[in-house]
Amino acid sequence: MGKIAYADLVNPAVLNQPTYEPGKPIETVAREFGLDPHTIIKLASNENPLGPSPLAQAAVTRMLGEVNFYPDGGTTVIREKLAAFWNLRPDQFLVGNGSNEAMILLAQAFLRPGDEVVFGEQAFIVYKLAALLFGAKPVAVPMPKFTHDLAAMRAAITEKTKLVFLTCPNNPTGTINAAEEILQFARELPEHVILCFDEAYAEFLPDCADIRPLIDEGRKIVGARTFSKIYGLAGLRVGYLYGDAKLISLVQRTRQPFNVNLPAQIAAVAALDDTAFVQLSREVNTAGLRQLEKGFGKLGLSFIPSHANFIVFHVPQAAQIFDALQRQGVIVRPLAGYGMPDSLRVTVGTAEQNTRFLATLGTILGKGK
Repeated sequence: MGKIAYADLVNPAVLNQPTYEPGKPIETVAREFGLDPHTIIKLASNENPLGPSPLAQAAVTRMLGEVNFYPDGGTTVIREKLAAFWNLRPDQFLVGNGSNEAMILLAQAFLRPGDEVVFGEQAFIVYKLAALLFGAKPVAVPMPKFTHDLAAMRAAITEKTKLVFLTCPNNPTGTINAAEEILQFARELPEHVILCFDEAYAEFLPDCADIRPLIDEGRKIVGARTFSKIYGLAGLRVGYLYGDAKLISLVQRTRQPFNVNLPAQIAAVAALDDTAFVQLSREVNTAGLRQLEKGFGKLGLSFIPSHANFIVFHVPQAAQIFDALQRQGVIVRPLAGYGMPDSLRVTVGTAEQNTRFLATLGTILGKGK
């Protein structure tokens, strides 16, 4: 007994599949360094520092007595709400356990071994993971100045390319491409290529490329959005795809029953009406970005100008700085996995959190008051 190992039985692709490493939880850092969890600030995962949408929180509180029931397996109400919000049809939406799952379902529906997936070298690592998971070849395109090079991405497309992922603003760099550039890029793609336009942070932009006319034109494009960021519902995990109804119907076939829990569905429906919270979150974020940029300038640190709710700064010995910040109860995100070993990403917090982060960083660098 025991002569045949699990590794001999598993799908071979699993053995080489990288795992996604999220930002460290507060509880883990507290245990690791003997800190009071209430004194720790987490600025690692681009969560909304203001908390969840008040309308969403109230809606979830009212329905907690109903969680003995299964959620709506067809996510009917939220798809209807999204359709009204975006002036599209309910059958043009797929709702997932976060936009992350929705994009994985897209990959599952369309990728086969031997296909290729094109994305930016410093773009969301899940694009690479999705390609590998379904036996496709990931094609990472260099990003000069940490911004998507759309001409280079177009040149990387071959007859084997099935999916292209493009993000605006990009995670983790916070950079953007002009809306006109994005729309032109989409219109120039070959017929055999599907473009997934990841808009996880689009609500932080004053204007974002509107892909709905491209969908109406019959272009093979799908948008991905989330309630995790500006709506503050990261812990409930709800996001969605929108696109041509025929494309969405194919992706729906890969979705598991009841993939979006009941509180998440209720919260998302309510959050779409919380325009005051969205506006406040934008204002706090804009002020926070300026505060962090000014702070980096005083510390003599370079950074990547950001259009999202996070910002990347460059610092020698970033791994050691990351560790030192954690020991002082400030959690940020290392970027070595993105080929940026001398950079760290910090989420925009409240004014008080930003002040503490900058002060702690200054002390560690020997540049404190």
